[in-house]
This record gives sequence, structure tokens and C-alpha cells, in this order.
Amino acid sequence: MNVAEAVGRALCAAGVGQVFGVVGSGNFHVTNAMVAAGARFVAARHEGGAATMADAYARTSGEVAAVSVHQGPGLTNAMTGITEAAKSRTPLIVLAAEVTETRSNFHVDQEALARAVGAATVRVTSAEEAVEQTCAAVRLAVRERRTVLLNLPLPVQASEVPDGALAQAAPPTPRARVEPDAADVTALAELLGRSRRPVFVAGRGAREPGGREALTALAERYGALLATSAVARALFHGDPWNLDVSGGFASPLAVELIQGADLIVGWGCALNMWTMRHGRLIGAHATVVQIDDDPSALGAHRPVHLKVTGDVRRTARRVFEEGGEAREGYRTPEVRAALAARLRWHDVPYEDTSSRERIDPRTLSIALDEILPAERVVGVDSGNFMGYPTMYLSVPDEKGFCFTQAFQSIGLGLATTIGAALAQPDRLPVAALGDGGALMGAVELDTVRRLGLPMVVVVYDDEAYGAEVHHFGPAGHPLDTVRFPPTDIAAVGRGYGFEAVTVRTRADLKAVADWVAGPRTAPLLIDAKVVADHGSWWLEEAFRGH
Repeated sequence: MNVAEAVGRALCAAGVGQVFGVVGSGNFHVTNAMVAAGARFVAARHEGGAATMADAYARTSGEVAAVSVHQGPGLTNAMTGITEAAKSRTPLIVLAAEVTETRSNFHVDQEALARAVGAATVRVTSAEEAVEQTCAAVRLAVRERRTVLLNLPLPVQASEVPDGALAQAAPPTPRARVEPDAADVTALAELLGRSRRPVFVAGRGAREPGGREALTALAERYGALLATSAVARALFHGDPWNLDVSGGFASPLAVELIQGADLIVGWGCALNMWTMRHGRLIGAHATVVQIDDDPSALGAHRPVHLKVTGDVRRTARRVFEEGGEAREGYRTPEVRAALAARLRWHDVPYEDTSSRERIDPRTLSIALDEILPAERVVGVDSGNFMGYPTMYLSVPDEKGFCFTQAFQSIGLGLATTIGAALAQPDRLPVAALGDGGALMGAVELDTVRRLGLPMVVVVYDDEAYGAEVHHFGPAGHPLDTVRFPPTDIAAVGRGYGFEAVTVRTRADLKAVADWVAGPRTAPLLIDAKVVADHGSWWLEEAFRGH
């Protein structure tokens, strides 16, 4: 057995069962070895899409995934998706062939590329160590929640590994749970015991198994309201005390209640400028607590009064075990009634600016939420439109929403939804894209059709890079560089084998209802010509950070 085959088989033995990629000469043998060992391979049309699919699959499934790329340009093509994964601390293996001859036209410093975007690196250096080095890459991904570039040099791939080398390949032990310090547990319990209006804000770190149950039990004891960051959206779906997302996508009532909190506790949540609206969601006299199993994350974005290093689930359970007296806290009859009547964006009045030619994106989103099945997984691209699907399209739980926004790149939304769909095959996948991102990633429409995914692709088409239009337009800057002629995106979808509809009014959405009721033998693309005369407040928040 040569190194290429051994590495592929070792990855599968270490628990990597899903791989995405674009296969070339350098990664041909190792990719086929993974398939022969039982991995599922999904061929993307572009390496950037493959990396994003793998990232979304790993986030939504909770499993380590891999992306396989050719040496040099295969890796550089994938770098935006790899950067998003690295910034999000997604456990992911980037399996890349590598040229070591500097005069080769494929040569780049692949390790330097990985380090530049925050990914870790491991290199297979010999036949004798190939299996161990491969397993070390998977351990690093799992235990440190890292995106890891596994370089597989071409000269090493054909070397013969020693007999029995694969016997050492096995799944890594899980990341160690961090037990909180007893003094910190007591301090947090005391703060909760004194609080009259506590709010819990759960982030990515609370999505672990048992996280919701531990937090809802503690919140019930102390009368806390429950909110999430965008990446943990719907973690508390169905709970009557759920505020939904905290930050730029928060409803007016959620903003009011979070600003009224006297204690804000971030559970595995960065409490960054997005989630706290540059601090404006924190009342002047509120106490802020942050819990994270990574001590470097504590206080990284804003000062906090109490830092607790610990696993979210264990910390919540330890505080619960302190046995504090049950309190009403923020869970008053008045708050409950307000949440039932006014929390959802659907219940917030707005002026519908639809015309006969363009539909208001709020009207579009509300209608789609009513038409599409509730059991769905939604992927959202970046852009001026992004708040509408995030705020108006409900999802059943935290695995129903995939939000790849750590790098704020447009063009990732379609690939994101493909990866999430494969991780949640029993749900209807819904990709929410702007026209800019849709056309950037349109090549992966072929992947959707080829895989037979019953996907709905919604394009919020304002014929522009809307964020720039609304950011620079009021100052009188010319906008020719960020506006485009009309494009028949529905026709593009049909060319890839989609059913497609152009939506200008709510009546045009009957075709969507017919598709939902029908056999769904082909995916559906909705080219929604949306009103483009106003910007979005969430992007005003984003530009504050630039």
C-alpha cells in the first residue's frame, strides 16, 4: 500500500466519512482511497464551493469533514472557504497535494497560505509516519476545533508504507470538557440570585449536545430570558421565553428587553459587535458575564465583570447544582404576553413598498415562510438582503440555520446550503442569496441538480451590490461600479436543470406553492425582483466595524 492510499484510508478510520472536492492529478489517488474505504465523496464544480460545503457539513452535522484539492491552484481556489472555516473554528481537514519543487508552476508556500488565514498545518513527511501524521491532523481538528491543512507532497505519495501501519488509525478521543472553577460557579450563582432581569445569550459553544437543556433549566430557576447569537439561532426554538437572535437581527421587543437586563450572561458566545450592537444592547448598569472553554475568548471583544473558563453544559449544571432559590426574574406575566404578541418580525408592522415590478423583501420573506415546509435547513449568503431570510424564515432548531459570516464573503451561500442539506437530508434546503452572490456561486447550481437535492434557491435580486449602493450613495458617490443591468437569473437556473420562477408580486408566488405541493423532481430557483430603494440597518452595523 502506498502513502496516498494509506492517508485516504487513515482519514476514514479516524472518523472522516464525508469529503468534498475537485479532483486533479495530485489528489486523485488519495481521494479514491477515501471512497474505497467508505467515505462519501461529493464533487463540486469549484474548490471554493467544495471548501464551503465541507465547512457547512461539519457545522450542521457535528462531524469532521474533509475537502480534497489539487496542489497549488486547487488550494488557492479554495482559500476563501477555508478562511471562513478557520475563522469559525470549524473542525475540518483540508487534504491538499503539494509540490516541493520550487520551479514547478504549481508551487506555492502552502503552509504560509494556511497560517495567513488562521488554519493549522500538518505535513506528511514519510511513508513510516504517514498514518500517524494523518491521525494527528484529525486529532488537532477535533481537540482544538481547528481547520487543518494536511499537505501531501507528491514525491511521498508513491512510497510504500510498512505492513500493519493502518492498525494505529482510529478516531480521536473527543475534546476534553473543561470543568469550571468552583469559586466562579459560586460567583455566577450569586449574581443570578441577585438579578431581577437576567438574559442568557447563547453562542456557538452552546450548540453542543445537552447545551439547550442545561441552559433552559438554569434559566427557568432564575427567571432568565433566552437569546442567541446568529450562528446559534433557534437553539431555544419553541421556548416561550425565547427572544430569538440578539444583535443586528433582533426584533424591537428583543432589543428593548435585552437593553433592560441587569445581568447579561454570554454562554459560549463572543459578545462581539454584531451580537451586542457595538455595546448598545448592554444597559449602563448591567453586569456582564462570559463563559467559554477557551480562556483567550473571555473579554476579547468587551470588558466583562466575571470571566468563567468552562464548558457551557458543565458550567450551567454546576451553577444549577448550587441550589439557588427559584425566582420570577424577568419572566413576568407582562413579559410573557409581550413575547407572545410582539416578538416575531412577522408581527412588527411595516409599510409594504411593493410595486407591480418589484416585491418588498419583507413581504417576500413572510410569504415564503408561510408557503415552505417548516422542517427546513436555511443557508444565508452575505449582503444587503441577508437580514430578511434570517429574521423571517423560521427554522426548527439550531441545526436548521447555517450562517457562514465569519469572513463576510459573498458568494458562499449556495455551497453553504448544499453542505448543510447533506447533513440534514430529511429537511427542505433553502438557499437565500443576493444576486451578486448567486451569480458568483452559480456554478454550484450544477451540483445541486446532480445530487438530486430538492432545494429552493431564493435570489433577492436588486441588480446591484446593495450594501455599497446604500452605504456610499447618500454621500453622492457614483454607483456605476456597483450597479448592473437586469439579468434573467431564472433563465440561468433553467439552464442548470432547475424549475424557475420570476417573482415581482406576491401573486407570482403561487408557482412556489405549486412546486411545494408537487413531486419536486427538480430543484426550484426563485428570481425575486426586490425593492431596492432602501438599505438595511444590519449593514449599517457592519460598516461601523470597517
